Amino acid sequence: MKSNLIIEHYRYKILVVLISSLVLSPACTDPSGSGLRLKKSYKADVVVYGGTSAGISAAVQVARMGRSVIIVEPGNRLGGLTSGGLGQTDIGNKQVIGGISREFYRRIGEKYQDPGFWKWQTRDEYFSERTQTDRGEVAMWTFEPEVALKVFQEMLTESKIPVLTSQRIDLQNGVVKRGPEILRIQTEQGIKISGRIFIDATYEGDLMALAGVSYATGRESSGKYGETLNGVQTAMAVYHQFPDGIDPYVVKGDPSSGLLPQVNNDPGTEGDGDDKIQAYCFRMCLTDVAENMIAVEKPEGYDEKEYELLFRAVEAGYGGPFFMFSAMPNRKTDSNNKGPFSTDFIGRNYEYPDGDYATRERIINEHLIYQKGLLWTLGNHPRVPASIREEYSRWGLPRDEFEGSGNWTPQLYVREARRMISSLVMTQNHCMQAGISAEKPVGMGAYTMDSHHVQRHIDTNGFVKNEGDVEVGNFDPYPIGLDAIVPFRQECSNLLVPVCLSATHIAYGSIRMEPVFMILGQSAATIAVLALDRKQPMHDVPYDVIKDELIDYDQILENPKE
Repeated sequence: MKSNLIIEHYRYKILVVLISSLVLSPACTDPSGSGLRLKKSYKADVVVYGGTSAGISAAVQVARMGRSVIIVEPGNRLGGLTSGGLGQTDIGNKQVIGGISREFYRRIGEKYQDPGFWKWQTRDEYFSERTQTDRGEVAMWTFEPEVALKVFQEMLTESKIPVLTSQRIDLQNGVVKRGPEILRIQTEQGIKISGRIFIDATYEGDLMALAGVSYATGRESSGKYGETLNGVQTAMAVYHQFPDGIDPYVVKGDPSSGLLPQVNNDPGTEGDGDDKIQAYCFRMCLTDVAENMIAVEKPEGYDEKEYELLFRAVEAGYGGPFFMFSAMPNRKTDSNNKGPFSTDFIGRNYEYPDGDYATRERIINEHLIYQKGLLWTLGNHPRVPASIREEYSRWGLPRDEFEGSGNWTPQLYVREARRMISSLVMTQNHCMQAGISAEKPVGMGAYTMDSHHVQRHIDTNGFVKNEGDVEVGNFDPYPIGLDAIVPFRQECSNLLVPVCLSATHIAYGSIRMEPVFMILGQSAATIAVLALDRKQPMHDVPYDVIKDELIDYDQILENPKE
C-alpha cells in the first residue's frame, strides 16, 4: 500500500514540492498563519479554491504526488466546518473512511494521547461518557475546533503548501477561460492565480459557477430522477416537529394580524420541487467551565418576535431539547440543531447559494444574531420557564476557541448550496442501491439521507409545522462515481468539484459529510496529477489507472463487507 511507501519517498516528494513552491510561498500566507508579502500573481500546477477540509486534503495529495499546488481561501480560517465547530463527526460507517481523511482523524487521536491537550478535564473523564471513539481506537472522531485547525496547519506545513487567505474570487471577472479550459482565476483584490487544473473545494461552488458549469439549487421534484424523498415532504417531517396547537398568527387566533416570521400559508404540493434550501446554522462550541467561559449577551439587533414560536412551544408544555450538547474534549460541545425551534434559522437562507458577497454577509450576520439571541433567550427571557433558564444560562463561549472572531465560529454551516449537474447525478436510488449503483467509484458514502427543515407552514388544522426534514438510512455504504465530481467536458475541461458535486438534494444530504469531502478532495487531486503526469486531458485518464492510484493511497472504493 502506498501509505507505507509514502515514508520512503516522502523526502524526495517534499523536496520537489519545496522547489516548485519557492516562487509562491514568500508572497502569501503560510499555513502557520504568519503574514507574508502578497504578490500580484501566482502560478501552480493545481489551484485549489477553498481551504475547507476537502481543499486541504486535495492540496496535500497534490504535494505528496510531487506537483506544485496553492490554496486560495476566501475567508481567513482554514478547515471549513471541521475546524469551525463540527467536532461531532458525521461518520455513517468508519470502515469506508480511508486515505487522508482517515489520516486526519488518526492525527486528531494522536493529539489527544498527549496529556498536554487535556486542560479542563482528564482523558479518562471524557471517555467515561458516551463518545463516537471506541476505547483503544487510534483515530478520534470528536475534537475541539482549535485542535482540528492545528492538525490541518501541520499537514500543510509538512508539505510546504502555500496558502492565500482572505482572497475571494471576483464574482464579475474571476475566471479567464480559453474555450472550455480555465487559464486563471482572479480575486477581488486583483490577484491572479494561474494553473493547469483547478479544484473548487468551497461549500458555495463559486468557481464552478463562474466557469460556466451547470448546477442546481433547491429541491428537485421526486419525479425528476425517479425518487420518493425529494421535493416537498410534509408527511416525512416527523422529527424536530412542533406539537399540535401552536398558533401561527401574530395575535393568537387573529389571521388579520398576519403570520409570525417565516410561516407560510401553503407549503406546496407533496413531492414538487422548489427553490428553497435546507436550513443553515452555526455549529456552536460551548463550555460550562467557569474559568474558560464567556457569557452570551443579548446581541445588538435582537428581535423578540423571532422567538415567539419558541415561547408558544414552551407555554404549550414543550421542555426541550433546544439543541444538542454533543460532548467534545475539555468540557466543550458541538451543539447542533435539535427540536422544533432550535439553532436552524429556517427559511432565512434561500438567497445564499447564488447571492453576492454582500447578500451572503447579511445572511451570515442574521444567523449570528438569531443564534446568539437564542442562547440569550433560553438563559434569560422571562417567558422561558425558570428550570430551562437555569440549565442554559450556565453555558457560554470558550475563551480558548475562535479567539480571532469573538470566540464564535466564522464558518456558517452551509449544508447545501449549489450542486453541479454532470453526466452522473447521484440520486436517492444510488444511495440506497435500488437497482442502480454508481460506476467508476472515487469514494464511498454511508450516512443517512439527511435533510434539515426547509420551511414553516400552516397545516390543515391551522397549526404551525416544520417541513423538509427527511432522515432515511439503514442502507449499505455506496460508491460515489467519478463523473459526479467532473463537469461536462464541453463546459469545463480542467475543473474538479469534490464538494458541490453532482447530486440531487436528497442524495446530497447523505454525501455532504466532512470525511466524505476529504475523501473526494483527495480523489480529485489524484485525478488532476495523473492527468498532468500523463500529459492528457483530465477526462481521458483511464479509470483503471485512477482506481489503482487511489487504492495505493489507501482510498476505499467498495463496501468492505462485499
